Amino acid sequence: MHEPKFYEYAIIRLVPRVERHEFLNVGLILFSKEAKYLKARTSLNEEKLSCFDSELDLQEISQNLQSFSAVCSGHKSGGPMAHDDLPSRFRWLTAMRSSSIQTSRPHVGSSRDLDATFERLFKEMVL
Repeated sequence: MHEPKFYEYAIIRLVPRVERHEFLNVGLILFSKEAKYLKARTSLNEEKLSCFDSELDLQEISQNLQSFSAVCSGHKSGGPMAHDDLPSRFRWLTAMRSSSIQTSRPHVGSSRDLDATFERLFKEMVL
């Protein structure tokens, strides 16, 4: 049986109007240094989002959200940061920002199956 691996995760949030402090959870990033694991996924619920602000550029938001996965996977579309080591990528992705796309503070846990944990957290926190 696999030994439990420690992990950190953060929720990706869309903050349509920063001054109102309202947000919609739109993604998840999960990182485990010891397992060399870094994964992100996003899901933009346009119907929920329209309750916050109907004038948002959904195409631009979708493109920006795709960059989280590109950085995690090391894809060249993730820019220079996608070539850094996994811990540096996670720290960069979860750095505090005042823009319309932000992340929660990282939370910690342990898991024997990081993929299953990712799926559970994504379902609970985002969908």
